[in-house]
Amino acid sequence: MDINKLVKDYLDYLEIEKNRSRKTRENYERYLKKFIEFGKIKKEADITTDAIKEFRLHLARLSAHDGDNLKKSTQSYYIIALRNFLKYLIKNDYEVLSPDKIELPKIPTRQIEVLEYDELERLLAAPKGDDLKSLRDKAILETLFSTGLRISELCGLNRYLDLERAEFTVRGKGSKLRVVFLADGAKKAIKNYLNKRTDAEEAMFISLTKATNPKVIGRIIPRTVQRIVDLYSRKAGISKKVHPHLLRHSYATDLLVNGADLRSVQELLGHANIATTQIYTHLTNKELKEIYKTFHGRRRK
Repeated sequence: MDINKLVKDYLDYLEIEKNRSRKTRENYERYLKKFIEFGKIKKEADITTDAIKEFRLHLARLSAHDGDNLKKSTQSYYIIALRNFLKYLIKNDYEVLSPDKIELPKIPTRQIEVLEYDELERLLAAPKGDDLKSLRDKAILETLFSTGLRISELCGLNRYLDLERAEFTVRGKGSKLRVVFLADGAKKAIKNYLNKRTDAEEAMFISLTKATNPKVIGRIIPRTVQRIVDLYSRKAGISKKVHPHLLRHSYATDLLVNGADLRSVQELLGHANIATTQIYTHLTNKELKEIYKTFHGRRRK
């Protein structure tokens, strides 16, 4: 069958049956079409190990927009899309190459930073004053660390949450629902902020004009949240570059350091795959040193 028809059927399946976002569909379409164009693929039988090998070599040598080679992680997106496409074809009784014969590129362990505890405390305490902007900024920082929300999830929150329950449901990547919880500090900061609000805007976090008496100009956008986090990190004297996702990293690491199991942290973060959550485990390895010193060789003189 014509390969373009099969790709369209697969993309429709992703969007309708698998409930993937439009963005995911667009990405998969781009990855698959790149392979089809490069390999001059006309039908499903043209997807061979040799065609894939040539394509992978092409990706490895391809320059990205900034002049560097494509990252291994970016190369893997193309291969993952192709493997999943083949799985779909097999499921629908097409005789095609087994996806198990296509290995994913070896990706180096991702190194991530987190805030040290004293840095985190200084950051959360940085917004001063009881004006609307300061109260909003304080509530944003406390909420990010308390919940581990992604920046898009934070911006999408609406103000009418049941704060007394201190928990709410958020719709994350792939429209997946999960429950997140508010610590006492976050709950208090949100209450103080909302008590100051006099507008009828539905959004929890709002954008404000820079005037002396700032006015509400709608729902806050990710770029504004990034600026807020950067501003207060500098005010707190933190030398490292701080961004909203760093608070999500710190949230996950804090849970693991204090004894949470990996599966629970996976659920709290909304990760589809536990391998994604495992990037945090190397950050908690320093705790192992203290355990080793405490419990190893105690009977030796």
